[in-house]
Amino acid sequence: MTSSVRRVGVLALQGDFREHLSVLNELGAHTVEVRVPHDLESVDALIVPGGESTTIGRLATLYGMIEPLRKHIKHGMPTLGTCAGMIFLASRVTDGDQPLIGALEASVERNAFGRQNESFEVDIPVKGLGDPVRAVFIRAPLIEEVGDGVEVLARHRGRPVFVRQANVMATSFHPELTEDRRIHQMLLDSLEAG
Repeated sequence: MTSSVRRVGVLALQGDFREHLSVLNELGAHTVEVRVPHDLESVDALIVPGGESTTIGRLATLYGMIEPLRKHIKHGMPTLGTCAGMIFLASRVTDGDQPLIGALEASVERNAFGRQNESFEVDIPVKGLGDPVRAVFIRAPLIEEVGDGVEVLARHRGRPVFVRQANVMATSFHPELTEDRRIHQMLLDSLEAG
């Protein structure tokens, strides 16, 4: 299914932004690498990719991106954060201190599913998607607690790993690393619905 989305940005400061751009292009979206505040003015939706959450936070601060990101997301820009992107979008991190956007009312623990060599894949059911999604967990964060407005779309080992709050979705895993495009399509569909 293709989309008539005008432009979808991927925060391209660090991490696996190229993989997200490739998926979005495959789905028919026009893509933009977002690095500076001005780039946000030309996009209708945003993906914050996986990588190193502390590095993403530092670079976002350095490039003056924190407040513009908060503003655009608060004003309804559909946003998807994956792995480190989920951490960066959260309101709290339990293990350390770093810049956060605070767009997702959740408390997150970094690397909670283990180190790089403990990475794993598993099929998880996702609310509203029918067949399970293949989830790739790489040094994945764990959602410790969610606020009242956060809907849990998927769990693993009883813990939330895919959540949605208003216009923000976030996963502990990497949907861009599989052939399943449904989570990216959910972002595009949310734009169409808006």
